[in-house]
Amino acid sequence: MSGVDIGIMPFSKMMGVEITNASEEGVTGTLKVRPDLCTSRQIIHGGAIMAFADALGAIGATFSLPEGASGTTTLESKTNFIRGANEGTTVLGVTSPVHIGRRSSVWQTKISREDGKTVAVVTQTQLVL
Repeated sequence: MSGVDIGIMPFSKMMGVEITNASEEGVTGTLKVRPDLCTSRQIIHGGAIMAFADALGAIGATFSLPEGASGTTTLESKTNFIRGANEGTTVLGVTSPVHIGRRSSVWQTKISREDGKTVAVVTQTQLVL
């Protein structure tokens, strides 16, 4: 499935997150590095990287919710920052499941620049509600 309605996630929509593919196997999305998502050095802010990855992981987790679950929320998130991405470029996020359980799921997101170089790797745990 592609074209997930990001409108149900107002903060992610405001950031400009675009979902290009989403299924139980993973989620792919893009984010334009705008000036308001940058540090004073015109590179993407670490918080924007984390919020982008969080959105992708949450969408992935919704595909793996057990019957009767009402939703999911982030329980834990860890980010390894590798390098920056400049204002005006677009970053790509690719999220895949590491573990799917009854009470939680773990997702890993690799965020890359347009040249394919890794910006960050984020691992998050989603709690089943």
